[in-house]
Amino acid sequence: MAKEQPKAHPGNSTAQPREEKRRAAWRDELYRIIFEADTRSGQLFDIVLLVAILVSIAVVSMETVAYFKETPPWPDVLAGVEWTLTLLFTAEYVARLICVRRPWRYALSFFGIIDLLAWMPLYLTLFSVESKSLVIVRSIRLLRVFRVLKMMRMLREAHSLKRAIWRSRDKIFVFVAVVMVAVTISGTLMYQIEHESNPVFSSIPQSMYWAIVTMTTVGYGDIVPTTVVGKVISATLILLGYSLIIVPTGFVSAEIQSQRSASRLISRTCAHCLREGHLPDASYCDNCGERLLEK
Repeated sequence: MAKEQPKAHPGNSTAQPREEKRRAAWRDELYRIIFEADTRSGQLFDIVLLVAILVSIAVVSMETVAYFKETPPWPDVLAGVEWTLTLLFTAEYVARLICVRRPWRYALSFFGIIDLLAWMPLYLTLFSVESKSLVIVRSIRLLRVFRVLKMMRMLREAHSLKRAIWRSRDKIFVFVAVVMVAVTISGTLMYQIEHESNPVFSSIPQSMYWAIVTMTTVGYGDIVPTTVVGKVISATLILLGYSLIIVPTGFVSAEIQSQRSASRLISRTCAHCLREGHLPDASYCDNCGERLLEK
């Protein structure tokens, strides 16, 4: 009897892969250039992309300055540069869709949506001028600098922070609930105490707004209690706010300490689930278990 083959497991980097469809070699090479930064061509691509993003942000910002809007030939020059960059980002987005194994997964991912918003708004200006300002979302793509500068460990730590927050969600929910109860009670008390002599406490929602500003120690000063009892409640709420600020930080810090931080990660990206950051000698994705492209 033939021996049963082990199944792939998301957490096992040595698991056997599922049957893979053959792809053209140029698509794999294009994938390495666009999605990975551990080769010279990949680094050059990311650097050119980051420079283009910075230029685009500068152009969009300059277009809001009166001098560049009204002084020839700046309006035409900036418009030409913006359209050139838009065509470049459009071609880049299409290339990403071509080289990934699952285009819809990339298109619906965080960076996929950002990449879409990087070129779409300028086309929308053909129908609505107001949409042009949306191209400033390209600045979010500067997060890719982590790949160029080989800061994958920092990116991995960001994932660790996200997991720590998610694992602390129940404690954070209880903390937020306690804060909301304190805000509701203090806001209601301040309304009852202050509204007759102090017109700024005109309603309970207004008083709750004051309570939030006071508890967070922001202190805008637009709403201030005038009665002695109101000032006592205000001082108590400030002290309570100071004592509560450190609570969620402690939750998250404890979770982070319980996790083992990964090291020696490089920017190899899984072509199936788009998970970025794997060990140099990894053959399979530690998230979905699929085989990684050969280096």
